[in-house]
Amino acid sequence: MVACRMNETFNTHQSVMLDEAIENLAIQPDGVYLDATFGRGGHAQAILNQLGSTGRLLAMDKDPDAVAYACSHFSSDKRLLIQHGSFADLEKFVAKQNLIGKIDGILFDLGVSSPQLDDPERGFSFMRDAKLDMRMDHSQGMDAATFIAKVEEKELARVLWEYGEERFSRRIAKAIVMARQTSPITTTAQLADVVAKANPAWQKGKNPATRSFQAIRIAVNKELEDLERGLIQGLDVLKVGGRLLVISFHSLEDRIVKHFMQRQEQGDEIPAGLPIKHIDIEMKFKRLGRAIKPSEKEIAMNPRARSAILRIGEKLL
Repeated sequence: MVACRMNETFNTHQSVMLDEAIENLAIQPDGVYLDATFGRGGHAQAILNQLGSTGRLLAMDKDPDAVAYACSHFSSDKRLLIQHGSFADLEKFVAKQNLIGKIDGILFDLGVSSPQLDDPERGFSFMRDAKLDMRMDHSQGMDAATFIAKVEEKELARVLWEYGEERFSRRIAKAIVMARQTSPITTTAQLADVVAKANPAWQKGKNPATRSFQAIRIAVNKELEDLERGLIQGLDVLKVGGRLLVISFHSLEDRIVKHFMQRQEQGDEIPAGLPIKHIDIEMKFKRLGRAIKPSEKEIAMNPRARSAILRIGEKLL
């Protein structure tokens, strides 16, 4: 267990698709599971409720506040072991416990959490003015203000286009670079204002800075690169019959998850011309059912769940 800090202030958090995730993990009382994105422990608590005294739950989070919350609220449950770090390094964590190939199920709950969004000091949101940070792990790495100050215009345009799917990416990137020459962009309000003035049109009901903030957050936290690494390592540490569950919140994440599961299900690519039939290829992984979306009832109770998609797969070899 990592060292605990007990003087934290925590926000409430509603775990998305909780019932669906627990049902599809098919939890065994004596099983070993990995919550790769602990957050505020909603999914973790539900998993622990299904485990017996010999079951184990490993948990990770790159946010030190999430780890501190686990220490504060879960320290009495010896079945839980929490690790501060990105799921891009989950294999190292599992290896330290001598559990490679012994994990019964893994859950990834992607994206930024409600406590991170709702805390203005974290700098994720344009709703309230704060220091422009956006780091999920605020104890290390480059914050958004530094990224904005250093990134080249061409690279910034690429980030806005690829990670934010912002159609005015070049225009907004140029505006940001011009604005920072006059004065450093160090707060969320400054950035949101520059983006809004440079954005000639946006989706009705959305803030004009929504896509740009998403893109910069993804770049600062290396979210997509970490996801690709985490999925590969997750499959490696699962036991045969173990399940891989991923909840994503935007099309970029879901596309990576969907394509990863498709590739794993198809197996190794066979060179053209070899006399091997598809039926002769051993499947190492299979998808279970179709993608699941939250119920209308859940969306009504928690609007942030509306874009969630749950995909499930099982390791066969």
